Order: sequence, then C-alpha cells, then structure tokens
Amino acid sequence: MPQSDGPSNCVDDPVRDSNYSHFTKTQRRWIIGLVAFAGMFSPLSSFIYYPAIHTLALDLGVTITLVNLTITSYMVVSGITPAIVGGLADNVGRRPIYLATFLIYFAANIGLALQRSYPALLVLRMLQSAGGSGTIAIAYGVVSDIATPAERGSYVGAVLCGPNVAPLLGPILGGALAEYPGWPWIFWLLALLSGLCLLILFIFFPETARSKVGSGGFPATVPGLNIFSSEGRRKHFPEKKADGSEGKHLRFSNPLKCLMLLTRRDTALIVSINGICYATYCCVQASLALLFIEIYHFKEIQAGLIYLPFGCGCLIASFISGKMMDRDYRSVARRYDFPIDRVKGDDLSKFRIERARFRSSWYFVALTVASVTGYGWALAYKVNIAVPLVLQFFIGGSITCLFNMCGTLLTDLNPHNPALAQAASNIIRCGLSAAGLAALQQMIENIGPGWTFTIFAGLCLLVAPMIFAEVHWGFAWRSGGTEDLEM
Repeated sequence: MPQSDGPSNCVDDPVRDSNYSHFTKTQRRWIIGLVAFAGMFSPLSSFIYYPAIHTLALDLGVTITLVNLTITSYMVVSGITPAIVGGLADNVGRRPIYLATFLIYFAANIGLALQRSYPALLVLRMLQSAGGSGTIAIAYGVVSDIATPAERGSYVGAVLCGPNVAPLLGPILGGALAEYPGWPWIFWLLALLSGLCLLILFIFFPETARSKVGSGGFPATVPGLNIFSSEGRRKHFPEKKADGSEGKHLRFSNPLKCLMLLTRRDTALIVSINGICYATYCCVQASLALLFIEIYHFKEIQAGLIYLPFGCGCLIASFISGKMMDRDYRSVARRYDFPIDRVKGDDLSKFRIERARFRSSWYFVALTVASVTGYGWALAYKVNIAVPLVLQFFIGGSITCLFNMCGTLLTDLNPHNPALAQAASNIIRCGLSAAGLAALQQMIENIGPGWTFTIFAGLCLLVAPMIFAEVHWGFAWRSGGTEDLEM
C-alpha cells in the first residue's frame, strides 16, 4: 500500500540536512545510561516511602490518612514542576536543568532525614518532588535529541529501565530501613545516591538539546570524559552553529503554557490514556503495603518484599516494550511502503506513527483490566498470597508497556518541545493520580478492595476507545494543519 501524503506538521525533524545525531553509538549509550540513572529518583522517592507509611504515622503521632496526604501533595507537585523544568530544558538545555533540579532534590532529602514533625515532612516531601519529578520529562527530551524515530522505542525502553528499577528495589530498601535503623535512613540513602548522581552528571553528562548543539556536531564543553570531549568531537565533525542558537536568550516558561498542547486532539487523547493508567498504577502501589500488613499481617520489611513481582514486571516490560515498538514501527513502515532513514531520521508527517506505536497496545489494555480486577477480588476474599503477587507482576508489566507507548508517541509528535509535551502529560497524570490516592483509603474502607479495584479496572477499559480513535483518526487530525507549538 503506498504511503500517504500527510501534513507538514509538528513531526518534521528540525535537522534534516545532516545526520540526525553526530553522537557515536558509544556516546549515546553513555548518555542513555546517565539519563536512566537520573530518572530512577522520582519513582524511587515514592516506592522507598510506601513501606514506611505505617511507621511514620506511629512515630509522628498522626493518622495514616495524613501520611497519605504527603503522597498526594508529592503527586501534585510532580504534576506542576515538569511544566517549569521541561520548558526550561527545551530552552536553555538539558544539562543545567538536570544539575539544578538534583541540587534541590539532594538538599530536600537531607532536610527530610533531619526533620521530626509532620508539617516539616509535608513541606519537604513537596520540595523533594520539585527536585526529582522533572527528570523523566527531560529524559524523553534527551531521547528525542539523539535517537531517530525508527530506533526511539528501544531508547525509551532503555531510559525507563532506570525508573522501573524503583519498584523492584525501593520497597525492599524502604522496608528494611524502616524496620531496623529507622525511617530517617531512607532519606539519608536518597541523599547519598542523589549526591553521587549530581556529581556524575556534572562531570560526564554532555549537552544534547538540539536548540543548543544541533545534531551533536557542535561541540559542547564536558570536562573529564574523553568520549564527550570537544577535541574528540571536532576531530570527526566540523564545528558548526547549533540549530536556532543564534539570538536565543534565557526565557522562563509559563508553567501553564504546556497545557496549550492539550488543545490538539491527538495529544489530549494520548495524555488521557497515560493519565488513567498512571492513576491506576499509583493506587495499586500505594495500597500494597497497607493491605498486605492488614490482611496477611506482614511486618514492614515483609511488606517491602511484596513489591518484587510488581517491580520485576515493570523492569521486564521496559526491555520488551522498547523492542516491540521498534518492531511495530518497521512492520507498519513496510505496510505503507515507507522508507526508513536511520541516518537523517524519518519525516513522520508522511507516516502513520500513531498506528505504529499503538499496534500492540490492545493486548496490554486487556491484560491490565483483567489483572487489576483480579487483584482487588483476590485481596477481598483473602486468597493465597501467591495470587495477588502474580497479578501484581502482570499489572506492573502491562501498564508499563502502555506508559512507554504513550511517552514515545508524545515525543514523536512534539520533536521541538519533547520535554514540554511530557510536562503537559505529567500535569494530567499526576492530577488524576492525586485524586485517586486521596480517595483510595476511603474507597477501600467503605466498599472494600474488590469493588475499589474493579472501578479502577473499569477506568482502564475506557482507554480502549481512546486508542482506537488515536490510531484511526490521529493522522487525519494532523492533516488538518495542527502545528507543533513553538514555546
């Protein structure tokens, strides 16, 4: 079937007269590894915290509902902050924003380790969120900087291995630290790790923003690492001006400006799909330790171990979904006789990228609905512990695959503002998850875990018609003249 003559729109690459990226394969691997490590801290801050909820409530003399409020407030700030740092990262570069946000995160964790009052916990958790929550949005921007659309799925999968390590390690560390040396050591550990990450980023992370270094042929100063040195880059590539670097000055983005992206139907649908799945994901996470302590009489360290299946599902799904998206991209390209250019990148204005990214999504929607429903009723009837643990594995894996598909497609459709697009998504998904978390405990107490998670599964079922609409009409909507918003 011949390829369609699509619109000239947001998905045109900003640099099409040269190689898409002048970073070598080795350099890109280093960059992705650093970005994955940095992206781990936002979800790790949540997962390491969940097993300590009960202990924190006892030590601070407050109710579990109030401690849950620190999770809700964390989510609210997580929704707002990427809208600020995402726009700045697209404007002034990825590197300075990474360094600034990690400095805030490092300081917040030291404060959390030293505080001993609920108001301080609430405020410092919000500051912790402000420092760590923008890292994943910036990570998508880095992927857009260095990876062509045909290989972007694998790069996104590799980057998200970092965040998806958090469900695996965070609860174990949190449970062990809360049980023995005490919950302050949760924050001392985060301070130590984030300080190490800050140092590594300062020494080794190069600037990748295409508005600053173009395709990477324009050398950036990165001390201490030969593979990123200006001399090494100049040896292979002639020095040239970065795209759009002339005459650009520092601009502080309006954090609400990213919401303009939601006026586009395709973006609004992708963000809604991601938001519904994320709200379900967060509510399952937050319920695990409390429900297992109550139903199966676990201690904190045991409650930390029950996150292992969930974390394994997330981590395995990161690898699988990346390769799957690249395979689906090639399959759809063959179907529409679309030539893949791995050097300069593909002109996605002439390609049905929505169909490629969501090609395998139906399996994961069905698996999410079934496993979330089964998880709720398994806990309601207090069945053998193996059943909800296995269902956790499938919940984590299936929702992670949907996350990766949505995030990659959103980056494809917004190449000039990838971090800002992720920030818009983050506002919606964190708003929905905050609402879900605020209602979660009351729902479990009033209607039980069975009906509570049946409701969440029903919300996930609404994702199916949204995906159908995006796959079948997304390309046509882009043909209508919607442009990539220049922020």
